[in-house]
Amino acid sequence: MTDVCVIVNPASGKGRGAKAAEQVKRAFAAVGVTDIRSTTQKGDEKTVALRAIQDGARTIVAVGGDGTWSNVANSILGAGAPVRLALAAAGTGNDFAKTVGAPASDYAATARLAVDGPDVAVDVGRIENRFFLNVAGFGFDIAVLEHVETVNWLKGDALYLYCALRQLVGYRGITVDVAPRGPEPHLMLVIANGKNFGGAFRIAPGASVTDGLLDAVAIGAASPLRRISLFGAATKGTHVGKPEVRTTQAASFTLSFGAPPAYETDGEYNRASSATLEVRCVPGALRVVTAALGSGSAARA
Repeated sequence: MTDVCVIVNPASGKGRGAKAAEQVKRAFAAVGVTDIRSTTQKGDEKTVALRAIQDGARTIVAVGGDGTWSNVANSILGAGAPVRLALAAAGTGNDFAKTVGAPASDYAATARLAVDGPDVAVDVGRIENRFFLNVAGFGFDIAVLEHVETVNWLKGDALYLYCALRQLVGYRGITVDVAPRGPEPHLMLVIANGKNFGGAFRIAPGASVTDGLLDAVAIGAASPLRRISLFGAATKGTHVGKPEVRTTQAASFTLSFGAPPAYETDGEYNRASSATLEVRCVPGALRVVTAALGSGSAARA
């Protein structure tokens, strides 16, 4: 199948991508797909994906985690090409696949879907000049992400859980003005397109990737003991409705900070160019290969 390209990020999941490469190659060879490409450095997925699009790919299978999938999606969206994204899991959290119900850990099923399976047009978020599939996060999320980069002896969901627990006690919080409420202290603020976050958390249980809206989940200042309780509740999505948690749905949000903040999009670290940011939903912008969200856009011709 000359119009299906597989992009493997060997560095994803602290090396899980490299270990998965041979299995991925076999699964796709079984359905006639031989165009397998690999990234060589951080962020390289964007360049490799753009080259695949220029070479005629109409379905790109991204092998990695949320960051890899997001980088490939940014190339697809930036090119404005009629290209589908298929998800193969080899990352840390693999949250977006859980949200859209893609069989991302089953490479054989993913290969079959990539060749002739259906796809669904899903919303994406946009902040500054970047699109995101799952979440944009501020505050505690950034502290955890920075800690994750220093831990090499854990992988997968356990890695994020460990780092999050370590940061629960020491992180001091961040002040954010989510218009029109005014400046308020936050433990963290997540603007979610999808439900899942950090591998083990249902951070926005009411979110949908097909409703044209984003979900802001604001967790206010709390004592370390209370943070632990909220942290546990978030693994089940039951943090919503707690006194410290406020959720809002909207097509866009305007956020103001005391200085340009650090933030993450789908697990990728960013530094804002401005102290005021608009985060907005781009409805139905990306075709994702999955059979789990209903008919969505038509199956691939």
